[in-house]
Amino acid sequence: MSHRNLATNFVDTSITKSSIHVVPRRAEARAGIFALALLIAAIVAVTLSAQPLAEESAARVVKYAPTYATVKFDFGPADPVARVRTGEILETDTLNCTKNCAGIPADKLELARNSNLLTGPFYIEGAEPGDALAIEFLELHVNGDEGAGEIAPGFGAINSTHYTPMLNPDLPRRSWAYAIHQESGTATYQAHDSSFSVQIPLHPFLGCVGVAPAFGETRSSLVPAEFGGNMDASESSVGNTLYLAVNVPGALVYVGDGHAAMGDGEIGGTAIEVPMHARLRFHVIKHSASDWPRWENQNELMAAGIYRPLDDSLRIAFTELVHWIHADYGLSEMDAYELLSKVATIHVAEMVDPNYVVVAKIDKKFLPLKKN
Repeated sequence: MSHRNLATNFVDTSITKSSIHVVPRRAEARAGIFALALLIAAIVAVTLSAQPLAEESAARVVKYAPTYATVKFDFGPADPVARVRTGEILETDTLNCTKNCAGIPADKLELARNSNLLTGPFYIEGAEPGDALAIEFLELHVNGDEGAGEIAPGFGAINSTHYTPMLNPDLPRRSWAYAIHQESGTATYQAHDSSFSVQIPLHPFLGCVGVAPAFGETRSSLVPAEFGGNMDASESSVGNTLYLAVNVPGALVYVGDGHAAMGDGEIGGTAIEVPMHARLRFHVIKHSASDWPRWENQNELMAAGIYRPLDDSLRIAFTELVHWIHADYGLSEMDAYELLSKVATIHVAEMVDPNYVVVAKIDKKFLPLKKN
C-alpha cells in the first residue's frame, strides 16, 4: 500500500473542506514514522544477526592437523594433542583408513580398517568432573570427492553375528564407492547388480564425538555410551549443540568417523564414510552434567538413550527428556511424561554397534517458557 493510499484511508469526507488537508498530512507523517521504525527495526535485526558471525570471527581458533601416525582407537586417558579454552574454536580434521593409510603401524593396520580413527584428545581448560561440556558444530565439510560404504560378514542389523548366530552362511563382504558432489551437495549411489543410480543429499555429521569415560576407563572407538563415543547420531551436525558430562579434568575430547550421509539405524554397519573438516566451539557449564548425551538447537530438545536392548535405549532417552523438561521448563515430571506421549518424536540412530542409540526429541513450541 502506498503512502498516498494510506493517507486517503484516513480522510473523512464528512469533515469540512479546510480540515481535509490536515488529515492526509497527519497520515503521511504517521506513514513516515512507520517507515522510519521499519528501517530502524531492519538495522537492529541485521546487527543482531551479525553478532554470532562477529563473535565467531573474534574467537581464538586452535588448529590441529592429525596424521595416521597420531590417530587414536579408543576413548580414554591420553596426552592431549592441543588445549582449548572455553569459547574458543577448534579447527581440525578426521581421517578414514581405506586404501592409503601410510603412517599407521603395521600391527594396527587391520584395526584401522575395521574401526573408527579418532582425532584428539583435546584438553578443554576449566572443565572438571561434574561439569557439562557444550560442543557447538559450526562447520562440517567433507574432505575429498569420494566416500565409502560396506557390507561385512558378522556385522550389521540384519546379518548374523557372533551373538545372533544363524545356520545360513555369512553375507559376503562388498564395498560401494560414492562420488561426492560438493557443488550440488549430493553423493551418487550406484548399484552393483544393475545400472540403477540415485543422488543422496549430503548431511555431514560426526559419528564419533566423545570425552574420556569415568574412572579411568578406556572404551573402543566402536562403542557408544554415557560419554558419547560412537553414537552415529545425525544430530551431531551443524546448527546443533551437543552436551556431554565431563568425567576427567580437561574432558579429553575425541572426534572422528565422518559421515556424508546415513540412514536411520545404519543397518548395514556403515554410513557414507568420509574424512571431514570440522570447526567446533566449546563452552564449559559448571556443575551441570547430565547422565546421558543431549543435543539442542533453536527449535528442539534431543536426548540420547544408549544401551541394549533397544527398548531400554528408548526408556533412557525419554527419561532424560522428562528430567530436562522438569528442571529447565518447570513442568512436573508427570506432566512432562504426558506431554511427550502426545508430541515427541524418536529415531533409531544406529542398531549395529555394541550399544544401540535412540534419540528422543520434543519441539520447543510445545513447552512453556524456559526458567531463568
